[in-house]
Amino acid sequence: MHQQKRQPELVEGNLPVFVFPTELIFYADDQSTHKQVLTLYNPYEFALKFKVLCTTPNKYVVVDAAGAVKPQCCVDIVIRHRDVRSCHYGVIDKFRLQVSEQSQRKALGRKEVVATLLPSAKEQQKEEEEKRIKEHLTESLFFEQSFQPESKSVSSGPSLLTVFLGVVCIAALMLPTLGDMESLVPLYLHLSVNQKLVAAYILGLITMAILRT
Repeated sequence: MHQQKRQPELVEGNLPVFVFPTELIFYADDQSTHKQVLTLYNPYEFALKFKVLCTTPNKYVVVDAAGAVKPQCCVDIVIRHRDVRSCHYGVIDKFRLQVSEQSQRKALGRKEVVATLLPSAKEQQKEEEEKRIKEHLTESLFFEQSFQPESKSVSSGPSLLTVFLGVVCIAALMLPTLGDMESLVPLYLHLSVNQKLVAAYILGLITMAILRT
């Protein structure tokens, strides 16, 4: 007798959902960020239908909040922030994407995406730059303490690592600064003023370490 081949039954809520990005950041002073795009991927061999839910739907406009994705295809979901006010700064909202088979109502999988409104992109970049500087300073102090000679009698001069770090810092100081459009050096080698300050600080520490040896 001919037996019909059946597709294995999918368990509700266990299907992995692939969405990028998993975090949306809106900046109040940058209108271009008030519109974000979520991409939903369907790597499976069957079509999916999706639905986008939000914890604060009054703050956002979701274009095509429900629809379908063909097998091994993707779809873009546009999300606009329509309530950009200072009282919403730092508040974390959540979007939930639910997917299911086109012939079924039960949700086979779900994925949450967080959304945050921040006052300024420049302030965020400044905080990240300050964080990187602190990390660089911590690393430089660690190197200084880790590679100090155990006794003056054994020390015969600066270590190769110290010399290498010094050369790297000097090279960093010689690279052009961001905004220098006349330089022939590729743009990705241009350093910010803060990065050069870190290099100068580390170079000073290395110089002091060498003079002590």
